[in-house]
Amino acid sequence: MEIPDALVGARVSLRHRIGERDGRPLFSDAVGELSADGPAAVLVRTRRGPVRVERAAVVAVRAVPPAVPRRAPLAAVARLEGLCADAWPAPVDEPLGAWRLRAAGGYTGRSDSALAIGDPGMPVPEALAEVRRFAREHGIKPRVHAPAGSPWERAVAEQGWVLDAAHAAGAESAVLVAPLAGAHDPRVELAERPSAEFWELALSAPPTPAQRQVIAPEGEPRTVFGLLRGPSGAALGQVRGALVADHLHLSLLQVDPSGRRQGLATVLIAAVAAWAQEHGARWSVLQVALHNTGARAFYGRLGHVEHHRYRYLVPSSR
Repeated sequence: MEIPDALVGARVSLRHRIGERDGRPLFSDAVGELSADGPAAVLVRTRRGPVRVERAAVVAVRAVPPAVPRRAPLAAVARLEGLCADAWPAPVDEPLGAWRLRAAGGYTGRSDSALAIGDPGMPVPEALAEVRRFAREHGIKPRVHAPAGSPWERAVAEQGWVLDAAHAAGAESAVLVAPLAGAHDPRVELAERPSAEFWELALSAPPTPAQRQVIAPEGEPRTVFGLLRGPSGAALGQVRGALVADHLHLSLLQVDPSGRRQGLATVLIAAVAAWAQEHGARWSVLQVALHNTGARAFYGRLGHVEHHRYRYLVPSSR
């Protein structure tokens, strides 16, 4: 059937043929955001991942209301936040009960904030005083990183802390997850330590000591650095992967402007995913700012779905 253009980009329920049994057609339904996949097929981004359907197999499609968001259990949110913190390790990481006070000399909010994912072992006002003390001691801005909508975020907000709207990288981010699906590609070089070319693509400059400790720590977590070369031998893209428990944490994905729109980012991720699968990982996880809609759409096409969000909170200036 003809799919109306007005439904592209909308949330739909799409019924399609998947075969037949005993001479009778078999059907399946997919519910999610509809997008085109060339002239002969469409994609429906469901909660379990993208479903590709040939247009000729579609028998019915209609718009449906937005899904009611499902919240991950707090225990799962806390575990995943802890894994992400382990994958992007701050040079200074001190426990405060179940909180983690982190400092990295100003390099990224993730490694320069107090991660609040449980009981700090003292009343929250006293814990926030410790966050302030720690920040002064290490010359950073007092900042709390808390899962959005969690009791930990509410407890901090009740003390007058507000969204860090001035944070250039984004005050709110989504944590995305997907099953691992890897494939080796000879164009991608994988190394346990970043090369000079990797640093140049990632930072456009030699790394500071803090950046080196966060990105390429000695010891845990186990990391891999993927570098993709073009036909001339020049480096066109890079990605960092960190193995934490059964997850591959992805970061520093970047493709040179001359190599964009050629599927190179997908090739890089697949190569690192294959490495992670060989080492026992089952899932990928990454963090992306909410305002980075292009990146979120790209990862969505690869099957990543939102697990939860987190926010940065800072003391009110009032």
